[in-house]
Amino acid sequence: MINALGQPQSLLLLGGTSDIALAIARRWTRSGPVHVTLAARPSARRDAAVAELAALGADVRAVDFEAEATDTHAAVVAAAAAERDIDVAVVAFGVLGDEERAWQDHDAAVRLATVNYVAPVSVGVCLAEVLRRQGHGVVVALSSVAGERVRRSNFVYGSSKAGMDGFFLGLGEALRGSGARVLVVRPGFVRTKMTEGRSPAPLSVDADDVAAAVIDAVAAGDDLIWVPGALRGVMSGLRHVPRALFRRLPL
Repeated sequence: MINALGQPQSLLLLGGTSDIALAIARRWTRSGPVHVTLAARPSARRDAAVAELAALGADVRAVDFEAEATDTHAAVVAAAAAERDIDVAVVAFGVLGDEERAWQDHDAAVRLATVNYVAPVSVGVCLAEVLRRQGHGVVVALSSVAGERVRRSNFVYGSSKAGMDGFFLGLGEALRGSGARVLVVRPGFVRTKMTEGRSPAPLSVDADDVAAAVIDAVAAGDDLIWVPGALRGVMSGLRHVPRALFRRLPL
């Protein structure tokens, strides 16, 4: 169970080598004892993440996870919940892709949509079943402001995030009264390995900034946050910009 200070006893990272997921795990590990299930593809990066969290004091185990293999998701979630309840599950996987290739290459478009939308829906349904049965737990869904108003510059990615965001907002409503809940996180540009080589946008943040906001939001019982918080006002304004003007903005 999550204690009165917002500290979970168990943490499931789906996409466990994500910079943001690991930043979240580091913060909670430093705050107290936590069992971490790190679900990711086998890799040297996964091994390094397990070793790092263990050195910080976490009880860590790695499980194989492939986002596109949706038929395996129920078993991954069930395995994570077999030994102890899942207090917090972080849905942290995704791909950014090449913006221009994504709408001109069929395979690239389908993969992006599968990883960013279909797979999160798949794990979301699996997590909801487990958390409802437990009667407690939080799903942290890492969305993006790119899905709030989809831009020409990255519309395939943005549309996949819009779908993912809408699904988890709806899942949170569906879980009301069950004891389980959902936190949707909408970061702007985050300086991580996924965005390496790209020019940072205004209001850019680091993975640890997102982690700090997630920790606070879980403790507060929030269901939706923007990181940084100033993006809430920015995106509220952009949603109401006429399309003819919106397409001229340097976004």
